[in-house]
Amino acid sequence: MLDAEIKQQLEQYLGLLENDILLKVSSGSDKVSREMLELIDELATISTKIKIEHTQLERTPSFSVNRIGEDTGITFAGVPLGHEFTSLVLALLQVSGRTPKVEQKVIDQIKAIEDEYHFETYVSLSCEKCPVVVQALNIMSVLNPNISHTMIEGGAFKDEVDSKNIMGVPTIFLNGESFGNGRMELEEILAKLGSGPDASELENKDPFDVLVIGGGPAGASAAIYAARKGIRTGIVAERFGGQILDTAAIENFISVKHTEGTKLAASLEEHVKEYDVDIMNLQTVKNIEKKDNFVEVELENGAVLKSKTAILSTGAKWRNIGVPGEKEYETKGVAYCPHCDGPLFEGKHVAVVGGGNSGIEAAIDLAGIVKHVTVLEFLPELKADSVLQDRLYSLPNVTVIKNAATKEITGDETVNGISYVDRETEEEHHIELEGVFVQIGLVPSTGFLKDSEVELNKFGQIVVDKTGATNVPGIFAAGDCTDSAYKQIIISMGSGATAALGAFDYMIRN
Repeated sequence: MLDAEIKQQLEQYLGLLENDILLKVSSGSDKVSREMLELIDELATISTKIKIEHTQLERTPSFSVNRIGEDTGITFAGVPLGHEFTSLVLALLQVSGRTPKVEQKVIDQIKAIEDEYHFETYVSLSCEKCPVVVQALNIMSVLNPNISHTMIEGGAFKDEVDSKNIMGVPTIFLNGESFGNGRMELEEILAKLGSGPDASELENKDPFDVLVIGGGPAGASAAIYAARKGIRTGIVAERFGGQILDTAAIENFISVKHTEGTKLAASLEEHVKEYDVDIMNLQTVKNIEKKDNFVEVELENGAVLKSKTAILSTGAKWRNIGVPGEKEYETKGVAYCPHCDGPLFEGKHVAVVGGGNSGIEAAIDLAGIVKHVTVLEFLPELKADSVLQDRLYSLPNVTVIKNAATKEITGDETVNGISYVDRETEEEHHIELEGVFVQIGLVPSTGFLKDSEVELNKFGQIVVDKTGATNVPGIFAAGDCTDSAYKQIIISMGSGATAALGAFDYMIRN
């Protein structure tokens, strides 16, 4: 099952096992069970510290990873290959006794949880966001006996996925009730459980020299450039990594032929942590204003941070269509990531709204999985590159409808159709289908500035000059939230550096 190169790497990792571990295996005669047994046998062949016991678990096929004589609560239902293979390897190492690589304060928060929590995460093996959730919940299970976690591979338990109307991954259940959808970091999960930092921890911080708002490529670059000047630097971010956490392949980051968004985000965070930067993750900014000699930043939790200068690098987010049914059926048939959620729509009819590069790339990817794809484009012609259009029109299970203004996404418990108006004839049409993928571009994340003095253009973008300065002295901006001509990772990083240098120059002159 594992090729020679992976086996060689696995031997190195499993050589780090500190104590014996026991895999309790529940298998049947089906194909997935056979694949799971083949994987487990290979693991046991590589390391003598891995023991196997056949038993009956809640789901078949599945296996749990345990210490000898103690159940840790970590279970894999299905075969954890693809992006989940790393989750398996880390679980083996951590259950054997190796300490998870998280900050001590986070470990203490996990160990302090007294309630009993049983998490279940439904995943797709092609999903790059799913391992983040799986690994976080596995760590919690390793550190706290009151917590257990089961990863459920949707393809192996399709009837279960369908019965729960799961149409997006990762989908998390806690004690049988819906807990969350999409990527969630360990600290984010703890915050949702009420175990995160409170406002008082942030309120009492000394004023910063530079406070960066946003933790994507622009924010990380700004923080590094500021910290290298030896000045007091902080970052406030809703999630460190920003938009690239939802990006699959990155092939235009100069000097790096190919990487993935999650890997680049991890590298950014690692680089920032090389410097004395106060990272305040999972914090949302409510308001910003200039008062006397300081910029005051109010957070949603009520805390107020002060800084001599601020750099706004809040990036952008997926643009919504804004029609009835979109919000109501999100994760119930309305999706934004074809790479992650596409496998859940196997054999079904879906629509892609948007005829730009992202929309046509999504339609091409989905055509290899689903029964039929209908592309709805608002304009008279598709906006995607000609090479993508040629590929799209060569596919037998794709229909393209132009001049289509989406009116409503319909459904019962899940999506069952989409309505649109032909902009030429003004006739309304309805298509019966099971999924809608929205791919109509991005909108700047600047809503918190609507009542501020910071100037925005008609698109909601922050207006900046060549140094990254806004119209408010001491407030700078960088990246996709600004009026920069192009929205690219490498451009955002450059603008972050520019804004940091601009903020430093502002301080020494004022």
